[in-house]
Amino acid sequence: MISADYCRLLSRYNHWQNASLVSSADALSDSERWLDRGAFFKSIAATLNHLYWADALMLERIKGNESPQDTITHSLASPSDWAQFRDLRARRDAEIANWAASVTDADLAGSVGWYPPDGSARVEMSKAIAAVQLFNHQTHHRGQIHAMLTAAGAEPAPTDIPAMPRASTHARRSDRGS
Repeated sequence: MISADYCRLLSRYNHWQNASLVSSADALSDSERWLDRGAFFKSIAATLNHLYWADALMLERIKGNESPQDTITHSLASPSDWAQFRDLRARRDAEIANWAASVTDADLAGSVGWYPPDGSARVEMSKAIAAVQLFNHQTHHRGQIHAMLTAAGAEPAPTDIPAMPRASTHARRSDRGS
């Protein structure tokens, strides 16, 4: 299954890709970011908001919170202020990075469960699969955002892991857990 090193790698990838998308979206006007582009969540801004809130919910679930929706409200419309979104996204990425930096292989054992906000039956899965879901879900929706930005004339970075800038010496040491 996955390891703590996998979580650290994907956390670094998450930060790199989000920084690329946010930087690319800076070139667009607010109305262009909210324009319905025919994607699942309609606009670039709404899809970015979905990722922001979904990351918070899944990270809380991985940490053992079975009802994160009691304190975290998913919203496609909030934040609506671009500067506020940029700040909150950076903080969320730091939260994911801090979790990944401290997670151990043993922390990925066992299972987590939660109650979906729609009131359906309790969901249970392994912690490792929940971590995979966190990162896989991000990649899925960032692909949609990348396509919308490209169609709008922006130029986000490539999405392939081999294109990711190398980690600094300090980050590489913490990636190895030393």
